[in-house]
Amino acid sequence: MRPPVIAVHEIVAALPPLDDLEATHQRETLRWLERTDDVFRRAKPATPPRHLVSYVVPVTPDGDILLVDHVNAGLWLPPGGHVDPDEHPAATARREAREELGVAVEVWPVFLTATRTVGLDAGHTDVSIWWVAASDRGWAVPESDEFREARWWTPEEIAAAGETFDPHFRRFVRKLRRDLAPPGA
Repeated sequence: MRPPVIAVHEIVAALPPLDDLEATHQRETLRWLERTDDVFRRAKPATPPRHLVSYVVPVTPDGDILLVDHVNAGLWLPPGGHVDPDEHPAATARREAREELGVAVEVWPVFLTATRTVGLDAGHTDVSIWWVAASDRGWAVPESDEFREARWWTPEEIAAAGETFDPHFRRFVRKLRRDLAPPGA
C-alpha cells in the first residue's frame, strides 16, 4: 500500500463500529484498501466505481446538525466531497468546509459507510468517512451550485423528518449521541 492509502486504512481500522452494518462496511473497506491503491476518484462521476468521500458534519453543543439540500443526490446530506488523489481524508473535510461553508474547522472521524449512490450520479459506491466539526449556529453559509440550501436541523426535527437524508444519517446520529454522551448518561 502507498502511504496515502495506509493513512486511510489506519483511520478506518481505528473506528469503533456502531453496529453490525458499520462493522461490515469496515471489514469490506479494509479488504478493498488492502487490494488496491486506486481508491481516489479520478474522473466524474464514477472512476473508479468505488472511491473515497469525506463528509464534514458541523454539530453544535446542543446536537444541532448542519445539512445541505444536495442537488445531485436529491437528499439532505452533510457537506463534503470526494477525496482528491493522495489527499488525506481529514484534509478533504477541512477543504470542503472552507469551500462549501466558508469556515475553517478541525475535524475528527466518527463513522464509516459504503453506499451505492442515488440521484443524478447514481450507480457507484462512495466509501465515506464522516468527520465531525464542533460548531455553533452563527455560521452564514455561502450559496453554492452543489446545494439548494443549507440549514440547521435540531435533534427533534431530525427525528420527525421523513426519508430525506443519506440512508445512514440516522445511524450516524445514534453513534454521535452515544459517543458524545457524558459517562453514565
